[in-house]
Amino acid sequence: MLFNSASFVFVFLPLTLAAFAVAVWGRSPPMAVAVLVVASYVFYGWWEPGLLVLLGASTAFNYAIGRMIGDAVSRQQTALVKVLLSAGIGGDLGLLAYYKYADFLIANLNALTGLTNAVPNIVLPIGISFYTFTQIAFLVDAAKGEITFSAARSRLQLFDYALFVSYFPHLVAGPIIHHRATIRQFHRMAANGWDTSAIAMGFSIFAIGLFKKTGLADNVAPFADIAFAHLTSAPLPLLDSWIGAVAYALQIYFDFSGYSDMAIGLSLLFGVRLPVNFASPYKSTSIIEFWSRWHMSLSAFLRDYLYIPLGGNRKGAMRRYMNLMLTMLLGGLWHGAGWTFVVWGGLHGLYLIINHAWRFAFGPPSSDPTTGVLWFKRTAVFLAVTVAWVFFRSDSMGAAYNMLQGMSGASGFAAGSDYTASLGWIAAGLIIVWALPNTYQMFARFNPSLPLPPQLASAPVELLAWRMNASYAIALGGLLASCILGISRFSPFLYFRF
Repeated sequence: MLFNSASFVFVFLPLTLAAFAVAVWGRSPPMAVAVLVVASYVFYGWWEPGLLVLLGASTAFNYAIGRMIGDAVSRQQTALVKVLLSAGIGGDLGLLAYYKYADFLIANLNALTGLTNAVPNIVLPIGISFYTFTQIAFLVDAAKGEITFSAARSRLQLFDYALFVSYFPHLVAGPIIHHRATIRQFHRMAANGWDTSAIAMGFSIFAIGLFKKTGLADNVAPFADIAFAHLTSAPLPLLDSWIGAVAYALQIYFDFSGYSDMAIGLSLLFGVRLPVNFASPYKSTSIIEFWSRWHMSLSAFLRDYLYIPLGGNRKGAMRRYMNLMLTMLLGGLWHGAGWTFVVWGGLHGLYLIINHAWRFAFGPPSSDPTTGVLWFKRTAVFLAVTVAWVFFRSDSMGAAYNMLQGMSGASGFAAGSDYTASLGWIAAGLIIVWALPNTYQMFARFNPSLPLPPQLASAPVELLAWRMNASYAIALGGLLASCILGISRFSPFLYFRF
């Protein structure tokens, strides 16, 4: 089910809110948890009910392993903890590898060895990457002793964990959430009653996210689609290539930013604050900063559960750069089973190595750069990221090469088409990206999410700052209504495929 669909807006969400309202009215946290577990499973199984078996089995497996790890930690059985943790992570990664990488691995094995093994056509279950990583983080935290299991093995405990894994606002495209930050919110969401300001914020943020998806991402997408579809035959001229590449950079920005806003807004309706997953990444002045702002929960996961265990920056500069590259290569492969994703991750690994080496050689950047320096850095980061997006979006390495050839000017300047619409949408998108505050800044006074890291938190803005009054209610209500009435086609979020 899509957030931007009539079935979600007119059927699923009203019924879920009504059932949740009964739990709130009865001051029953167990009932509230049960309502959201059932709703989340309905949401996930809407397209393919068979996938519920996979989600349920993964949840039960990790819950059981987590409890056993918790018991072993309490008894200080370190060796058993390591065995159980390895078994749990191995099971999770094995499941993910089968569904996400079996086709890729067999096809490449055939190409290398000349074998003719049949390549299975395995359908990737939506959201499997996100709920797998969420549960891996849970198991690691349990092994560290950061999760306390009570002695009573009640049904409510299992339902708490099932909701943690399947909670529908974040289930299919993140953010990757942590047990310690969410379970206690589930416990108190009905006990404390419904917060009217949170409900108002939730609908407002949902409206903004829906506008980003249907009003911006979906309208700039055709310019990218036309360009990348042409690449199977020949390179494009310079202007057409850059329009296609920048259009995709804006499409994926507004698509993912819109989903992230909608997830936070929907969660607020149920009294739960999710972590911010997207904080104006195209305003970054370095690639290091970009990865602290883009898909923040994945970046944190890769840092905490891959980069740091590999050694991080504790074993010298060369080992640090190797760890950075390996982390980003695996991060690229996480997004998709294809060499284009590996190259995309490798490019960002190279960018990060250059960025860290520059800082090592010349020191940290100025905390108060001039306007000219700020925009030079911001533009350089945007162009580097856009070049990398070419591999991310392309269907093959050949198509990516054709796009880069066109962007270099090797195929002429322009095709003689009318560029008014495409350049107009791109200009509007860049103005919004660079000149306007992000959603978190607009609502910062009211703490709509879990706190941002200190280096990203900023003072509340005045421009477009949200207020709980009639004017904003009418404006955002009108925006929400226009977006809902404009829903006319199936348009899944880009991150659903990852």
